[in-house]
Amino acid sequence: MDDSELFAAAHRLPTKRRPLLGLTILVVEDSRFACEALRLLCLRSGARIRRADCLKSARRHLKEYRPSVVIADVGLPDGSGTELIAEINQGSPRVSVILGISGDENLEEETLKAGADGFLAKPITSLAAFQHAILSRLPVDRQPASLQDLSDETIEPDFLAFQDDMAHAADVLNEDHEGNTLDYLTQFIGGVARSAGDKPLANAAASLAQARMAGRPIGPDTAMLAGMVQERLERKIAI
Repeated sequence: MDDSELFAAAHRLPTKRRPLLGLTILVVEDSRFACEALRLLCLRSGARIRRADCLKSARRHLKEYRPSVVIADVGLPDGSGTELIAEINQGSPRVSVILGISGDENLEEETLKAGADGFLAKPITSLAAFQHAILSRLPVDRQPASLQDLSDETIEPDFLAFQDDMAHAADVLNEDHEGNTLDYLTQFIGGVARSAGDKPLANAAASLAQARMAGRPIGPDTAMLAGMVQERLERKIAI
């Protein structure tokens, strides 16, 4: 299904307060915390959101309909989001806007080379920046007359979503310390930590990643990261 018809419908025309009315956005993101932020951004903007937490789920969605916008995280549990971006970029008809997201700004170039129209670094909290990233890349005939009048506010996801991510990380740490799993997990925890403004946790994830890259023993760094994840699980208030 192509949602461009929805965009043209009179009752779905965008407004100043809801400039993304009529658009359907597929968010491919495994972090509940980051996904909750994007859900709120879409809600405030008037866009319909569909969600997938892995490549397999995203591909299943894309077989059934063509969204206006795809926002894909680079680090996913079953592969790199750049694979999905490259596939969508080569599709015909092409999705109007493809954005890559990551907590690692160094991945921007890789994401753009894969075919993304733009890149957003986590945390994504500015409503105006989010809206501009999409509106400015829509086809000219679907852009509003002015992008200068977007109202801004800061989005703060529910802390329970952060704890959901910590529970997922704890489960993986308790069950599997294989190399590929740890590589994914350090990226996952690092991205969630940066989105939540948790610098100590982000540093711990980076330390484990560096130990793996350098071929150093990972036991101490893994234990430290697991302990910090567990500590955050036991907290009752946001960081």
